[in-house]
Amino acid sequence: MNTYFVIFGSAVRADGTPSGSLARRVEGALVLARTTPQRMFVGTGGVGRHGPAEAHVIRDLLVAAGIEPNDILIEDQALDTLQSVLLCDAILRPRKDVGLIVPCSSSYHNLRCALLFRMLGYRVRIGRVPSDLPHLGPTKWGAYVFKELFALPYDAVLLSLRLAAKMRVRL
Repeated sequence: MNTYFVIFGSAVRADGTPSGSLARRVEGALVLARTTPQRMFVGTGGVGRHGPAEAHVIRDLLVAAGIEPNDILIEDQALDTLQSVLLCDAILRPRKDVGLIVPCSSSYHNLRCALLFRMLGYRVRIGRVPSDLPHLGPTKWGAYVFKELFALPYDAVLLSLRLAAKMRVRL
């Protein structure tokens, strides 16, 4: 069984390079995966304000770090966290080799990512990734933490409703 390091997208700069947050998420995934022999990476994120798709920038960073392209899956359509999780689920569920998912995002965002994957029935471990706090400053970082206070229950309710609707269809 493989451990899947799911790297959540973040901004891509106008010149196509990764934002600091995106680079730190990839860096964190690489550090976490270093001692994991059976591992795969999933880059997730569509085209935001600037292209290319966040997932493609993630793939390029992983390849530049020495990761084999065959060890990288791409989900390049999602525009938000819940979409990322659902589209990753559509990629991962048929594979039958998912032992563990490790969401790799910013520290303020990892809890929501982990919760959504757990709600879909996956085993999840939250790993430490480099903090955005020193780079964003306390005010901006605090705003992101505050946003999570609303985004986490919002996405959890949406996913619960989606799962309940699926169960009704099967009954």
